[in-house]
Amino acid sequence: MEIRKVSIQDIENLKEIAKRTFIETYSLVNSKENMTNYLENKFSTEELKTELNDINSEFYFSEFEGKIIGYLKVNIRQSQSVIKDKNALEIERIYVLKEFYGKKVGQNLYKKAIKLAKEKNAEFVWLSVWEKNPRAIRFYEKNGFVPFDKHIFKLGNDEQSDILMKLELNKEKQ
Repeated sequence: MEIRKVSIQDIENLKEIAKRTFIETYSLVNSKENMTNYLENKFSTEELKTELNDINSEFYFSEFEGKIIGYLKVNIRQSQSVIKDKNALEIERIYVLKEFYGKKVGQNLYKKAIKLAKEKNAEFVWLSVWEKNPRAIRFYEKNGFVPFDKHIFKLGNDEQSDILMKLELNKEKQ
């Protein structure tokens, strides 16, 4: 399993893995209309190009035998989505293809995010996770994250409650 930084030349592969993993994760519990609206806007070529060109955001692919099986997106400074703390790194996305669940892909992407946070001298890492995604919540709790607030995430016309979770870097599990 390899992790590599995504470049602008990877935009079509990023678009494909982003849409596929989002559909696998959320399509059974959201309306088709809301999913379509979100996918068309959030994972459009224009939106992904903007995100890839943002100096405060980075994407990484997880690859196995030449196949992209997951990805990570992190943000710092003003590119963070909810909290804009100069001492923090946001894990905006860790998504893995369902067929690779339980194979440490998410854990390896998580470790990459923590390494990046330390390289950027962040004091803490934070993220937002849907309250109806117990698998992800357990994953982050297992890695030492604790809930500290909530916020509304809009998927199409559906307002969903996300839990904000935080990890102080001097306290993370090894």
